Formats: sequence, structure tokens, C-alpha cells
Amino acid sequence: MNCRETSELMPDLAAGISAMTKEAREHLQSCAQCSEEWKALRKTMALLDEWQAPEPSPYFDVRLRARLREEAAKESAGWLQWFRKPTLAISLAVLMVVGITLVPGGSPSSGPVAAAEPGTAVGDLQALDKNHDLYSELDLLDDLQVQHDVTANQ
Repeated sequence: MNCRETSELMPDLAAGISAMTKEAREHLQSCAQCSEEWKALRKTMALLDEWQAPEPSPYFDVRLRARLREEAAKESAGWLQWFRKPTLAISLAVLMVVGITLVPGGSPSSGPVAAAEPGTAVGDLQALDKNHDLYSELDLLDDLQVQHDVTANQ
């Protein structure tokens, strides 16, 4: 048996869960490090066996029951608060929807836009955006002209 196997068995052996095997006993006699660890673990277990849990206060149960009664009384008296919180949330949501729909202005980009000089990149993009429908129809006309030329050549 090696040190790792012995150290895994030590807590069970010290607690009395399992019995000491011959191999474990021989290893503890031959290995000084495991032997020291075994002695320290047995001392710890002996101290834990002597330890006594403190007794709770004699008034603990009385105070606990009183606190439970207080909390139950708070919950039963608060039915109006349960009703008020969802109502408040719904009314605030309705106010927000009404406010958004009634306030003029729309999106921030719908305001007046300063015209850029023609020939600049910004000016060209504004012209393309403004005349999008016109340009798309011109492309359609170009496609029709190409089709007409193809049919005429045949």
C-alpha cells in the first residue's frame, strides 16, 4: 500500500467507519509521514468526540412563534398592497404608450436636414436618397432598352 491510498483511507479509519487492514497498519509503521498524519487525525477526532453542541435559548421557540405570527399578520393585512403594485405598473405603462404616441416629433432624423453642396460625397448621397424612386425607374428603362435592342437584332 502506498501513501496516497493510505491517506484516502485515514478519515474512515479514524472515524471508525472501516476497520484497520493489515496493509494499512504495516504502511503506518513503515512510513513516518503517514504515521504523523494518522496521529494528528486521531487527536482531531478525539477532540470532536468531546465537543458538545450548545443548548439553544429557552425562549427561542417562543420568539420564533411570535415572529411567525407577526409576518403572517403583515401578509394578510397587505392585500391592498398586492393589488396596488400591479395597478401602478400597468398605469405607468399606459401613460408611456400614450405619451409616445401623442408627442409630435417622431424620430430624431426626421428633423430638418441641412443641404450639402452638390458634388461633395454627402451631397451626392443626399441626392441619391432623395431621388431613389426616379433612379430605380431609369434602371428599369435601361433594361427595357436592352431587351428592345436584343429583339430588334434578331
